Amino acid sequence: MPHSDLRTKTIVITGASSGFGKGAALGFAAAGATLVLAARRGQLLKSLARECERKGARTIAVPTDVSERKEVEELAQQARAEFGAIDVWINDAGVAALGRFEEIPLDDHVQVINTNLLGVLYGSYVALRQFREQGHGTLINIASSLGKFPSPYYASYVASKHGVVGLGGAIRQELRAKDARDIHVCTVMPMSMDTPFFDHAASYTGHQVVPIPPLYDEQKVVDAIVKLAGKPQDEVIIGGAGKLMKAAHGLAPKVAERLMGKHTHKAMIEKAPRARNKAGNLRRPVQTGTGVSGGRKG
Repeated sequence: MPHSDLRTKTIVITGASSGFGKGAALGFAAAGATLVLAARRGQLLKSLARECERKGARTIAVPTDVSERKEVEELAQQARAEFGAIDVWINDAGVAALGRFEEIPLDDHVQVINTNLLGVLYGSYVALRQFREQGHGTLINIASSLGKFPSPYYASYVASKHGVVGLGGAIRQELRAKDARDIHVCTVMPMSMDTPFFDHAASYTGHQVVPIPPLYDEQKVVDAIVKLAGKPQDEVIIGGAGKLMKAAHGLAPKVAERLMGKHTHKAMIEKAPRARNKAGNLRRPVQTGTGVSGGRKG
Protein backbone atom coordinates (compact mmCIF):
# COMPACT_ATOMS: atom_id res chain seq x y z
CA MET A 1 0.00 0.00 0.00
CA PRO A 2 1.58 3.32 -0.98
CA HIS A 3 1.56 6.09 1.58
CA SER A 4 -1.16 7.92 -0.34
CA ASP A 5 -3.56 5.06 0.47
CA LEU A 6 -3.07 5.68 4.18
CA ARG A 7 -5.05 8.90 3.76
CA THR A 8 -8.22 6.82 3.75
CA LYS A 9 -7.30 4.85 6.88
CA THR A 10 -8.32 5.38 10.49
CA ILE A 11 -5.59 4.09 12.81
CA VAL A 12 -5.84 3.53 16.58
CA ILE A 13 -2.52 3.57 18.48
CA THR A 14 -2.20 2.71 22.17
CA GLY A 15 0.94 3.65 24.08
CA ALA A 16 1.17 6.72 21.83
CA SER A 17 2.75 9.15 24.31
CA SER A 18 6.34 8.00 23.66
CA GLY A 19 8.51 5.37 22.01
CA PHE A 20 7.24 3.30 19.10
CA GLY A 21 3.68 4.56 19.51
CA LYS A 22 4.66 8.20 19.24
CA GLY A 23 7.02 7.52 16.35
CA ALA A 24 4.36 5.58 14.47
CA ALA A 25 1.80 8.36 15.06
CA LEU A 26 4.15 10.92 13.51
CA GLY A 27 4.89 8.60 10.59
CA PHE A 28 1.23 7.96 9.89
CA ALA A 29 0.44 11.66 10.25
CA ALA A 30 3.04 12.50 7.60
CA ALA A 31 1.28 9.99 5.33
CA GLY A 32 -2.08 11.68 5.91
CA ALA A 33 -3.81 8.99 7.95
CA THR A 34 -6.61 9.67 10.45
CA LEU A 35 -5.39 8.97 13.98
CA VAL A 36 -6.89 7.98 17.32
CA LEU A 37 -4.15 8.32 19.93
CA ALA A 38 -4.36 6.58 23.31
CA ALA A 39 -2.14 6.53 26.41
CA ARG A 40 -2.40 7.41 30.09
CA ARG A 41 -0.53 10.73 29.78
CA GLY A 42 -3.30 13.02 28.58
CA GLN A 43 -1.27 16.22 28.23
CA LEU A 44 1.37 14.48 26.13
CA LEU A 45 -1.38 13.01 23.96
CA LYS A 46 -2.89 16.44 23.35
CA SER A 47 0.51 17.84 22.41
CA LEU A 48 1.15 14.92 20.03
CA ALA A 49 -2.32 15.31 18.50
CA ARG A 50 -1.56 18.96 17.71
CA GLU A 51 1.76 17.97 16.16
CA CYS A 52 0.04 15.35 13.99
CA GLU A 53 -2.61 17.86 12.94
CA ARG A 54 0.09 20.27 11.83
CA LYS A 55 1.26 17.50 9.51
CA GLY A 56 -2.24 17.38 8.02
CA ALA A 57 -3.73 14.42 9.88
CA ARG A 58 -7.18 14.40 11.45
CA THR A 59 -6.49 13.35 15.04
CA ILE A 60 -8.22 12.81 18.36
CA ALA A 61 -6.59 12.05 21.72
CA VAL A 62 -8.30 9.58 24.06
CA PRO A 63 -6.61 9.13 27.48
CA THR A 64 -6.72 5.38 28.09
CA ASP A 65 -5.32 2.85 30.56
CA VAL A 66 -5.30 -0.37 28.52
CA SER A 67 -5.25 -2.52 31.68
CA GLU A 68 -8.84 -1.34 32.24
CA ARG A 69 -11.23 -3.23 29.95
CA LYS A 70 -13.92 -0.53 29.99
CA GLU A 71 -11.44 2.14 28.94
CA VAL A 72 -10.35 0.08 25.92
CA GLU A 73 -13.98 -0.49 24.96
CA GLU A 74 -14.62 3.26 25.26
CA LEU A 75 -11.57 3.93 23.10
CA ALA A 76 -13.04 1.80 20.32
CA GLN A 77 -16.44 3.46 20.72
CA GLN A 78 -14.94 6.93 20.45
CA ALA A 79 -12.96 5.96 17.35
CA ARG A 80 -16.11 4.62 15.64
CA ALA A 81 -18.24 7.57 16.74
CA GLU A 82 -15.72 10.10 15.43
CA PHE A 83 -14.58 8.43 12.22
CA GLY A 84 -17.03 5.60 11.46
CA ALA A 85 -14.54 2.75 11.07
CA ILE A 86 -11.23 1.40 12.36
CA ASP A 87 -8.87 0.20 9.65
CA VAL A 88 -5.73 -0.44 11.72
CA TRP A 89 -5.44 -1.07 15.48
CA ILE A 90 -1.97 -0.98 17.05
CA ASN A 91 -1.49 -2.39 20.57
CA ASP A 92 1.75 -0.77 21.70
CA ALA A 93 1.29 0.09 25.41
CA GLY A 94 3.60 -1.89 27.68
CA VAL A 95 5.32 -1.91 31.08
CA ALA A 96 7.97 -3.97 32.87
CA ALA A 97 9.13 -4.91 36.36
CA LEU A 98 12.75 -6.05 36.31
CA GLY A 99 14.59 -8.11 38.89
CA ARG A 100 14.64 -11.58 40.42
CA PHE A 101 11.18 -13.05 40.08
CA GLU A 102 10.55 -13.70 43.79
CA GLU A 103 12.01 -10.33 44.86
CA ILE A 104 9.52 -8.30 42.83
CA PRO A 105 6.19 -7.63 44.58
CA LEU A 106 3.58 -10.02 43.22
CA ASP A 107 1.21 -7.14 42.53
CA ASP A 108 3.82 -5.69 40.17
CA HIS A 109 3.97 -8.92 38.20
CA VAL A 110 0.18 -8.89 38.01
CA GLN A 111 0.19 -5.32 36.70
CA VAL A 112 2.68 -6.27 33.97
CA ILE A 113 0.31 -9.04 32.85
CA ASN A 114 -2.71 -6.74 33.12
CA THR A 115 -1.12 -4.15 30.84
CA ASN A 116 0.98 -6.19 28.43
CA LEU A 117 -1.23 -9.23 27.94
CA LEU A 118 -4.76 -8.36 29.04
CA GLY A 119 -4.40 -4.89 27.49
CA VAL A 120 -3.49 -6.50 24.16
CA LEU A 121 -6.30 -9.04 24.62
CA TYR A 122 -8.85 -6.24 25.17
CA GLY A 123 -7.56 -4.23 22.21
CA SER A 124 -7.43 -7.26 19.93
CA TYR A 125 -10.96 -8.26 20.90
CA VAL A 126 -12.60 -4.91 20.14
CA ALA A 127 -10.56 -4.54 16.96
CA LEU A 128 -11.41 -8.02 15.63
CA ARG A 129 -15.11 -7.53 16.31
CA GLN A 130 -14.97 -4.29 14.33
CA PHE A 131 -12.97 -5.89 11.52
CA ARG A 132 -15.46 -8.77 11.28
CA GLU A 133 -18.33 -6.32 11.02
CA GLN A 134 -16.74 -4.21 8.29
CA GLY A 135 -14.98 -7.09 6.51
CA HIS A 136 -11.42 -5.82 6.70
CA GLY A 137 -8.75 -4.52 9.05
CA THR A 138 -5.20 -4.94 10.30
CA LEU A 139 -4.24 -5.64 13.92
CA ILE A 140 -0.63 -4.91 14.85
CA ASN A 141 0.51 -6.17 18.26
CA ILE A 142 3.88 -5.05 19.59
CA ALA A 143 5.41 -8.00 21.41
CA SER A 144 9.16 -8.58 21.87
CA SER A 145 11.84 -10.99 20.79
CA LEU A 146 11.55 -12.15 24.40
CA GLY A 147 8.19 -13.56 23.31
CA LYS A 148 10.19 -16.19 21.40
CA PHE A 149 12.92 -16.98 23.94
CA PRO A 150 13.33 -16.14 27.66
CA SER A 151 15.67 -13.86 29.54
CA PRO A 152 16.36 -13.60 33.29
CA TYR A 153 15.13 -10.62 35.33
CA TYR A 154 12.23 -10.13 32.88
CA ALA A 155 10.04 -13.02 34.05
CA SER A 156 6.54 -11.51 33.94
CA TYR A 157 7.45 -9.40 30.91
CA VAL A 158 8.64 -12.56 29.11
CA ALA A 159 5.44 -14.35 30.12
CA SER A 160 3.29 -11.50 28.80
CA LYS A 161 5.13 -11.29 25.49
CA HIS A 162 4.99 -15.07 24.95
CA GLY A 163 1.25 -14.65 25.49
CA VAL A 164 1.02 -11.89 22.88
CA VAL A 165 2.91 -13.98 20.33
CA GLY A 166 0.65 -16.98 21.00
CA LEU A 167 -2.51 -14.87 20.86
CA GLY A 168 -1.60 -13.54 17.43
CA GLY A 169 -0.84 -17.03 16.11
CA ALA A 170 -4.13 -18.45 17.38
CA ILE A 171 -6.20 -15.62 15.87
CA ARG A 172 -4.46 -16.04 12.51
CA GLN A 173 -5.39 -19.73 12.50
CA GLU A 174 -9.02 -18.85 13.10
CA LEU A 175 -8.97 -16.25 10.31
CA ARG A 176 -7.53 -18.77 7.87
CA ALA A 177 -10.20 -21.29 8.81
CA LYS A 178 -12.84 -18.65 7.99
CA ASP A 179 -10.98 -17.59 4.81
CA ALA A 180 -10.98 -14.01 6.12
CA ARG A 181 -8.34 -12.79 3.68
CA ASP A 182 -8.88 -9.10 4.31
CA ILE A 183 -8.29 -9.28 8.07
CA HIS A 184 -4.67 -9.45 9.18
CA VAL A 185 -2.88 -9.96 12.51
CA CYS A 186 0.74 -8.83 12.70
CA THR A 187 3.11 -9.44 15.62
CA VAL A 188 6.18 -7.23 15.91
CA MET A 189 9.07 -8.58 17.99
CA PRO A 190 11.88 -6.08 18.61
CA MET A 191 15.13 -6.71 20.43
CA SER A 192 16.44 -3.92 22.70
CA MET A 193 15.58 -0.62 21.03
CA ASP A 194 16.57 2.90 22.05
CA THR A 195 13.22 4.04 23.48
CA PRO A 196 12.16 5.42 26.90
CA PHE A 197 11.16 1.86 27.91
CA PHE A 198 14.22 1.65 30.16
CA ASP A 199 13.37 4.96 31.83
CA HIS A 200 9.84 3.73 32.53
CA ALA A 201 10.52 0.19 33.77
CA ALA A 202 10.15 -0.64 37.46
CA SER A 203 13.41 -2.02 38.81
CA TYR A 204 14.26 -4.26 41.75
CA THR A 205 17.78 -5.22 40.63
CA GLY A 206 19.65 -2.69 42.78
CA HIS A 207 21.29 -1.46 39.57
CA GLN A 208 20.58 1.09 36.88
CA VAL A 209 18.21 -0.20 34.22
CA VAL A 210 20.22 -0.91 31.09
CA PRO A 211 19.25 -2.58 27.81
CA ILE A 212 20.26 -6.14 27.00
CA PRO A 213 22.89 -5.45 24.32
CA PRO A 214 23.05 -4.85 21.46
CA LEU A 215 20.86 -1.75 21.36
CA TYR A 216 19.18 -0.91 18.06
CA ASP A 217 17.75 2.26 16.55
CA GLU A 218 14.08 2.63 17.51
CA GLN A 219 13.25 3.99 14.05
CA LYS A 220 13.61 0.46 12.66
CA VAL A 221 10.50 -0.55 14.59
CA VAL A 222 8.61 2.65 13.79
CA ASP A 223 9.25 2.13 10.07
CA ALA A 224 8.16 -1.51 10.33
CA ILE A 225 4.87 -0.56 11.98
CA VAL A 226 4.06 1.99 9.29
CA LYS A 227 4.96 -0.53 6.59
CA LEU A 228 2.81 -3.27 8.14
CA ALA A 229 -0.26 -1.03 7.98
CA GLY A 230 0.01 -1.20 4.21
CA LYS A 231 1.70 -4.57 3.71
CA PRO A 232 0.83 -6.93 6.59
CA GLN A 233 3.11 -9.79 7.66
CA ASP A 234 2.39 -12.42 10.29
CA GLU A 235 5.51 -11.99 12.44
CA VAL A 236 8.43 -9.60 12.20
CA ILE A 237 11.55 -9.86 14.37
CA ILE A 238 13.55 -6.64 14.38
CA GLY A 239 17.23 -6.73 15.31
CA GLY A 240 19.75 -9.23 14.03
CA ALA A 241 20.46 -10.60 17.51
CA GLY A 242 16.79 -11.51 17.90
CA LYS A 243 16.79 -13.47 14.66
CA LEU A 244 19.95 -15.30 15.67
CA MET A 245 18.62 -16.10 19.14
CA LYS A 246 15.32 -17.38 17.75
CA ALA A 247 17.20 -19.73 15.41
CA ALA A 248 19.58 -20.86 18.17
CA HIS A 249 16.71 -21.45 20.58
CA GLY A 250 14.94 -23.59 18.01
CA LEU A 251 18.02 -25.73 17.39
CA ALA A 252 19.49 -25.98 20.91
CA PRO A 253 17.19 -24.37 23.48
CA LYS A 254 19.22 -25.28 26.58
CA VAL A 255 22.43 -23.85 25.13
CA ALA A 256 20.67 -20.72 23.88
CA GLU A 257 18.99 -20.09 27.23
CA ARG A 258 22.28 -20.56 29.09
CA LEU A 259 24.03 -18.07 26.82
CA MET A 260 21.18 -15.56 27.02
CA GLY A 261 21.13 -15.88 30.79
CA LYS A 262 24.85 -15.18 31.15
CA HIS A 263 24.70 -12.32 28.65
CA THR A 264 21.79 -10.62 30.42
CA HIS A 265 23.21 -11.15 33.93
CA LYS A 266 26.52 -9.62 32.89
CA ALA A 267 24.84 -6.52 31.42
CA MET A 268 22.17 -5.93 34.06
CA ILE A 269 23.93 -7.03 37.26
CA GLU A 270 27.68 -7.33 36.85
CA LYS A 271 28.32 -4.26 34.69
CA ALA A 272 25.39 -1.92 35.46
CA PRO A 273 26.14 0.74 38.12
CA ARG A 274 24.44 0.40 41.50
CA ALA A 275 21.21 2.36 41.87
CA ARG A 276 18.12 2.54 44.03
CA ASN A 277 15.10 0.50 43.07
CA LYS A 278 12.33 2.44 41.38
CA ALA A 279 8.60 2.03 40.86
CA GLY A 280 8.64 3.14 37.23
CA ASN A 281 5.32 3.69 35.47
CA LEU A 282 3.57 0.50 36.57
CA ARG A 283 0.96 2.18 38.76
CA ARG A 284 0.88 5.69 37.40
CA PRO A 285 2.48 7.59 34.52
CA VAL A 286 5.86 9.26 34.97
CA GLN A 287 6.98 12.58 33.54
CA THR A 288 10.29 11.30 32.18
CA GLY A 289 10.79 9.58 28.84
CA THR A 290 8.51 11.52 26.50
CA GLY A 291 10.34 11.14 23.20
CA VAL A 292 10.45 8.49 20.51
CA SER A 293 14.10 7.83 21.38
CA GLY A 294 15.58 7.12 24.78
CA GLY A 295 18.77 8.93 23.80
CA ARG A 296 21.07 6.08 24.76
CA LYS A 297 22.69 5.50 21.40
CA GLY A 298 23.74 9.15 21.15
